[in-house]
Amino acid sequence: MRLCRPATEPLSTLASPPRADFELAFEIESTLKGRFPGLQVIVGQVDAVRVGSSSTELQKFKEEVLREVKQKYSLESLKDIAVFRAYRDFFWRVWIDPTKIRPAAEALIRRILAGKPIPVINNVVDSYNLASIKTEVALAAFNRDELKGSLLMRAALKGERFLGIGMSEPMELNGGEIVISDQEKLVAVYPYRDAEKSKVSGATMNLLILVCGVPGIDEKLLLNAGKVVLDVVTKFCDGEGKLQ
Repeated sequence: MRLCRPATEPLSTLASPPRADFELAFEIESTLKGRFPGLQVIVGQVDAVRVGSSSTELQKFKEEVLREVKQKYSLESLKDIAVFRAYRDFFWRVWIDPTKIRPAAEALIRRILAGKPIPVINNVVDSYNLASIKTEVALAAFNRDELKGSLLMRAALKGERFLGIGMSEPMELNGGEIVISDQEKLVAVYPYRDAEKSKVSGATMNLLILVCGVPGIDEKLLLNAGKVVLDVVTKFCDGEGKLQ
């Protein structure tokens, strides 16, 4: 198990078909390390995952998580949660207004506290959303077989276009955002929106999971979130998971 920092060695070799010989590396551009000391990401993977509808067991787990949220938080207290403050601070620094686009876990918890339903997509997405709620940490999952070559976290280029999940038209980036790209395309605007092309769907067999850290979030919290999301996904969606 290790953190993903600027590196050149491959971080994973897929063991399940159809990409058994595919090696994936994740790097953080060195200039970002200077701009954002403490920026780090933990990478996990799940092989041979089963994507489908949420099971009765997953629904029971969801109800348990909802009860925990209502007991632990209030809408007034969320602004004081250290992890959410760290994400909000980072959002401001990368030209994202966190009063309009909230950190993922905070947004889900706010919906629960407001009596609104949280999205139901498929068992994999529902599982990692619940893991994000439990740990307060932003998580992302991708269809690993749609990723081409190594991944690089870098500054966006002004005018780059990005088609996020659910978007009807690509958005034009202003150059202040942080993005993740593979060798062909953008796969995420970090740490809040993933690309349509590499989203988890019914055809997904292998997952890449990112535990999204920002300055001010302790490494131990990220490692714990990585363990929780792998436990939840493999429990309710099958497959074999590991952190890199």
